[in-house]
Amino acid sequence: MIARWKPVHLGHLAALHALSARAGHALVGIGSSNRLNARNPFTAIETREMLDLVLGDRTNVTVLEVPDLEDGPRWRVMVVKLFGPLDAFVTANPDVAGLLAGDYRILRPVDLVPVDERVPVDGTGVRREMARGDGWRSLVPEAVASYISERGLDQRFRTDFGLETLALEAPPMVR
Repeated sequence: MIARWKPVHLGHLAALHALSARAGHALVGIGSSNRLNARNPFTAIETREMLDLVLGDRTNVTVLEVPDLEDGPRWRVMVVKLFGPLDAFVTANPDVAGLLAGDYRILRPVDLVPVDERVPVDGTGVRREMARGDGWRSLVPEAVASYISERGLDQRFRTDFGLETLALEAPPMVR
């Protein structure tokens, strides 16, 4: 499974727990690991530390960094080499699913999570709430909220990307 995990939220938590419970060994990729921008406001190291917090003592999960190459076919080749043969590849991204459908059986994260454990939250919404203030805390695992707050990452996000994030949701101006 590859996702950006920025930040790890409650929907991610449910998918990660379901994936690790069902897999003999799971490979979890940090997508766009080489990017730092409004959609990727945490470094690869920060993201890995958030994943480590929510994965706890699960020994059947390996976390890998997957850079963005801005070239879908080249990225596909890199991912297939990095991940090797798999029983299934999990992604919520239709572009990624399209790129890898010839190499792997594609599953969506929601397919792994029992209906009563699904959490309707996404990273865009969490980042939007982070840009607004503290509403994001209830959308992420407690350990992730503490990690972000203790390191001032929420303030850094608001300073560096808050206005840009809020502008993305603003309706276009009519003249």
